[in-house]
Amino acid sequence: MKQEETKPEAESVVSETQPAASVDAEQVAQTAETAEREALKEEVEALRQRVKALEEYIRELEGKQKEYIEGWARERADFSNYKRRIEREQATLAQNITGEILKKYLLILDNMSRAMKMRPKDGEAASWADGIELIYRKLQSILDAEGIQRIPAEQEMFDPMRHEAITYEESPEHESGQIIEVLQDGYTLGDRVLRPARVRVAR
Repeated sequence: MKQEETKPEAESVVSETQPAASVDAEQVAQTAETAEREALKEEVEALRQRVKALEEYIRELEGKQKEYIEGWARERADFSNYKRRIEREQATLAQNITGEILKKYLLILDNMSRAMKMRPKDGEAASWADGIELIYRKLQSILDAEGIQRIPAEQEMFDPMRHEAITYEESPEHESGQIIEVLQDGYTLGDRVLRPARVRVAR
């Protein structure tokens, strides 16, 4: 009888401990789930920070890229301007050197032109004058090939940029400021006046 009385008591103890064990397991599961969620949150936050850092790095790279491209474009433009300036300076220098050399030939051309105006008509001197004329024409063609152009002056209105007035004279046959006579031809090389035409001008 005593053994039968203790059996219900044991069953009562077991029944009381079972709910407690079940509660502990549930708490452990909840704790684990909470810890897992926190770990996942931290991982997500870490990824977010990494993405943010990458975005900032990309923006920084884009800014440097823009700076480098703009700098390269400026350098290219500066070099292009420098190249054009050097080419202009070289062309101007070459034209100046050519002009100074050709100006010396203009004096020879002037003397030959004056000789042609007083050439003899008959005799051996006439044959000699024909040879001089051939040389004169050859020299003229060389100057033409170099770009030397004669400045128009006969009956033109006086232009101080192209003409040099030697005298101002009264002339009823000409307008005031009109060129009466060309005393020495003027010449240009491109846009540059190598030598102005020396003229007489009507007052």
